[in-house]
Amino acid sequence: MTLPIPNAVTTADARIEARFVVRHADFSLDVDLNLPGRGVTGLFGHSGSGKTTCLRCMAGLVTPDSGYLCVNGEVWLDSDAGISLPTHKRPLGYVFQEPSLFPHLSVLRNLQFGQKRVPASAHRVQLEQATELLGIDHLLARMPASLSGGERQRVGIARALLTSPRLLLMDEPLAALDLKRKREILPYLERLHDELDIPVIYVSHSPEEMARLADHLVVLDAGKVIANGPIADTLSRLDLPAARTDEASVVVAGKASDFDAAYGLLTVQLPATTSTLRLVHGAIPVGQSVRVAVKARDVSLSTGEQDDGSILNRLPVSVLEVAAADHPNHVMVRLDADGTLLLARITRYSSDRLALVPGMRVWAQIKAASLLA
Repeated sequence: MTLPIPNAVTTADARIEARFVVRHADFSLDVDLNLPGRGVTGLFGHSGSGKTTCLRCMAGLVTPDSGYLCVNGEVWLDSDAGISLPTHKRPLGYVFQEPSLFPHLSVLRNLQFGQKRVPASAHRVQLEQATELLGIDHLLARMPASLSGGERQRVGIARALLTSPRLLLMDEPLAALDLKRKREILPYLERLHDELDIPVIYVSHSPEEMARLADHLVVLDAGKVIANGPIADTLSRLDLPAARTDEASVVVAGKASDFDAAYGLLTVQLPATTSTLRLVHGAIPVGQSVRVAVKARDVSLSTGEQDDGSILNRLPVSVLEVAAADHPNHVMVRLDADGTLLLARITRYSSDRLALVPGMRVWAQIKAASLLA
């Protein structure tokens, strides 16, 4: 099931143009963004970097000193031309950290409230579609007080979808959840990525969330854009702070090529190479696209191919760059596996022992059990 973009352009030229200048006494935001009009764009950065302010400008909840916002051909804001649609006239859905469900209404009536925000003739997302996508069919008769945090957030996302938005804004939707609830809701957010044809702007400070969900990444720092590009390229840049942390990850794109039912192992063919990755996963049709998140701390390096150990994935790679990590005794190594970019986080001792330098050919070893697809 794919939910279409309502009344939107259908060409590959769909874009979101956003320019905002906001000046406060203690903070300023100055961004100029040209973003894909499809898929999930992540706004990433530490607290105070300007992520939420940028999102609220898109929603019309903050009026910038100057700004422009065009969503797939529709101008919502142009301060020079005197155009500024109020929030209730912008066809968007907004998911906050807390879903703020109406406590006196059942789940079903909360969802119907979202539908009532738009006339019936403009409905493009049906109730049955939204509840199936978020896995909440069995919750419709329940009251919000009886739901878990993850269930409440899924209901909040479904309610936002039922406004048939042309743009879905998500402001750290997992931040208020504990680890168990985050793991519960992430697969549903991945379904949004795979099956939703409404552009999503997703705010987070979690590299793992970005690696699993985003197609495009914008990195903000002190109210300015310090990186803007496809997720695979941006996450692997060692000049960005996120790539030097213990949570650093990259996204590897490939296609399902085989499945071993006896061991539950999926084989993913990497592009433009004979190399593959194997990981614990359910069966996927051969040829279907797969995104694999690879954490830098789960990648080890060797100068020789070792095929007698428990690690299933061994890829020949070239060292592109070696840089300091956020720990003085760790280093980050940027690697090229025939066009697929990887990061490895290893000790400074290991780097010196292997004498790693740019251009060197080594083997990257990745545990199948550590990969997420």
